[in-house]
Amino acid sequence: EALKDIPPAERPYVFTKCSLVWDETGKISGSLQADSIRREAESSLRRLDVDTIDLYQIHWPNPDRDIEEGWQAMADLKREGKVRFIGVSNFNVAQMKRAQAIAPMTSLQPPYSLIRRNAESEILPYCLEQGIAVINYSPMGSGILTGKMTADRVGKMADTDWRKGNPEFNEPRLSRHLELVAILKDIGARQGRTCAEVAIAWTLLNPAVSAAIVGMRRPDQVDGVIHAPEVFITPEDVERIEAFIRENP
Repeated sequence: EALKDIPPAERPYVFTKCSLVWDETGKISGSLQADSIRREAESSLRRLDVDTIDLYQIHWPNPDRDIEEGWQAMADLKREGKVRFIGVSNFNVAQMKRAQAIAPMTSLQPPYSLIRRNAESEILPYCLEQGIAVINYSPMGSGILTGKMTADRVGKMADTDWRKGNPEFNEPRLSRHLELVAILKDIGARQGRTCAEVAIAWTLLNPAVSAAIVGMRRPDQVDGVIHAPEVFITPEDVERIEAFIRENP
């Protein structure tokens, strides 16, 4: 509905994903079968009321055995002009290579933040080498690096909130992360920026990262993240952060 009143020349890029489907009971499962991916694409085009999806990504490489079939379907959709670019999310290097043997890959969407840096070892270097754009998700660690999370707030989370049982939101990791947040707040304060903006800006320092995905539930939350690209993190700031992480692995 928001897109309808925006002139085509001013319209933002529209990205969406496929591979997660649900049955009549609401149970979610993964599907990379060609007919399922095509059905999802057609449904997204209809719901979004657009002629073409700018970037279409496979959400999860599940089931692994069907990666080739799914990626071929993505390539077919691109060839038909229903999507402009195709990418993946949560793929490892081996899985990306299997897909690339069929058709070029525009993007990878992996989790990447100061508290989740697994992608640095293989995934980010590979994407940089291959020219695959990285659009990382959870740059604020699912909320823990926003500067608004406290031990009390975590304790009051609903039992249905997946974070409540996650090790990163429980001791001893929680206290460690909140100490890191204090450092990010200090860095941001020098520039009048939020802790969240510093956390996002840190991910953008990596040369493999093209953009960071930020999730928001309310319009007022935009103000606390929108200036992340303008945050200047000095080499001294980086060393301060890295020194803390080395001392608190």
